[in-house]
Amino acid sequence: MAGSDIPAELSALDKALTSIEAVVDPDAKKAEIARLSDDVAAPDLWGNPEHAQRITSKLSALQSEVNRLGELRSRLDDVAIMVELATEEEDAPALAEAEAELTALHKAVESLEIRTLLAGEYDLRDALITIRAEAGGVDAADFAAMLLRMYLRWAERHGYPTEVYDTSYAEEAGIKSATFQVRAPYAYGTLSVEQGTHRLVRISPFDNQGRRQTSFAGVEVLPVTEETDHIDIPEADMRVDVFRSSGPGGQSVNTTDSAVRITHLPTGIVVSCQNEKSQLQNKAAALRVLQSRLLEKARRDREAELNALKGDGGNSWGSQMRSYVMHPYQMVKDLRTDFEVSNPDAVLDGELDGFIESGIRWRRTSEVPAAS
Repeated sequence: MAGSDIPAELSALDKALTSIEAVVDPDAKKAEIARLSDDVAAPDLWGNPEHAQRITSKLSALQSEVNRLGELRSRLDDVAIMVELATEEEDAPALAEAEAELTALHKAVESLEIRTLLAGEYDLRDALITIRAEAGGVDAADFAAMLLRMYLRWAERHGYPTEVYDTSYAEEAGIKSATFQVRAPYAYGTLSVEQGTHRLVRISPFDNQGRRQTSFAGVEVLPVTEETDHIDIPEADMRVDVFRSSGPGGQSVNTTDSAVRITHLPTGIVVSCQNEKSQLQNKAAALRVLQSRLLEKARRDREAELNALKGDGGNSWGSQMRSYVMHPYQMVKDLRTDFEVSNPDAVLDGELDGFIESGIRWRRTSEVPAAS
């Protein structure tokens, strides 16, 4: 940026950061941090490990958010002083250093601004993601496996723990479906914009004539349930089946019937889990997935009622939302936001932040209700 633009950039960043501070309310967050710190110090906290994990995770997330905001404010103040001194002393190298810091600050503030747009009812929660192969045969199954790796790599890049609950392998290659959890503050709010149908165009590695193939995979993103959700499922409403876990090619993973499939009889929702070591662990994991699906169904039912009252057709989550083109050119494009990049390999290796951020902004500004 030209030196004359620096004051304007400083002013714009100051206004943006002030707006973020008004939304985040660091003073209120600090009060909550103090309260949670008292809870963490309680001697009986780990009597309930699951509750303790939620408390400590929330405390860590709040501390990180407040520290990040404070650090950005401090950096902005420092660079303002640096610019002032460099201008007075006509120090070109120092001014160039200040410009570089301003560019970095702009990106950091923009990224933090995205977080302030996540204000939905469930946005703060962990995310439960299911990927399913759709039209396209073996290429679709392979594409579903590529998407699974893409999201796991994205989480890994950000240091977010993941847990795969169930993987159903296809016969020739790839997967029929997979369900996994991303454990991170705002994981659901962040990843919910990934929900929809993804499309891949490439020369099929499974076609001996080397023809171009179009295949599809669906991505479903749900918020993980918590104790406060009161999702009670009577035993009479469930059919629980146990079966032997299997891996790629049908090879036996173990020799006991430890995998669990639960059918919710009133809705017909079916979930399964086979990746834990015991039948009890698999049943508990499957129940968590079922609770999340029922929570999302309740949310969609409420949304449908509101849309009916408003005369709105509602949100078609099954619509195509992103294309990955490997041939005859290289491009990944979000069909809602028009955000695109020319490096599909990088995107499929987990470089998703640009798509996610543009999706969050699009959701906020569009007429489509946010998934909250």
